[in-house]
Amino acid sequence: MDCGKVGGVIRALRKEKGMTQKALADAVNISDRTVSKWERGLGCPDVSLLAPLSDALNVNIEKILSGDIKPEQAKGGNMKNIKFYCCPVCGNVLAAAAEVQACCCGRKCAPLKAAAADKDHAAEIEEIEDDFYITVRHPMEKTHYLTFAAYVSWDSVLLIKLYPEQQAEVRFPKMRGGDLYLCCSEHGLMKYGRLKTR
Repeated sequence: MDCGKVGGVIRALRKEKGMTQKALADAVNISDRTVSKWERGLGCPDVSLLAPLSDALNVNIEKILSGDIKPEQAKGGNMKNIKFYCCPVCGNVLAAAAEVQACCCGRKCAPLKAAAADKDHAAEIEEIEDDFYITVRHPMEKTHYLTFAAYVSWDSVLLIKLYPEQQAEVRFPKMRGGDLYLCCSEHGLMKYGRLKTR
């Protein structure tokens, strides 16, 4: 760990939040002299202070320790670049317009890789009024079920969380040029491609 880099990150984040050294010290329950020492690269925070420091500066502990808070290159936020994340512990589903560092239940979540849908996960799509009604002949048991369905267009995403023992069906309002995604608890994320409107 490079104390100079860590101190530079602490200083940059403190200033970004408009905090004085004293305000940061009070938030972490230490002296402002300690904050000054860190920022000059003359020492690094003790492990016991990393969590409160992370909370006070609103940044991941990993970023503090790496000494790097450079922003990611702007990706435009186009929903066609969407990444889905699913927590392996609680099943929480996260979606982002580009790849991010996602964590849930104390674990890092990798972006799900979408494969083409196979015949075992074929979807039947009907148009009902101004909606797509989508059904899949798929088990909905505790160990094998569809975890979520998403309908993604260039500027929006509609996501429906699914649970075991309910029907493998969803209804989405029609969007121009949207792609359908379904995620199976055993086989992962599948992309069905564009849903056509009449």
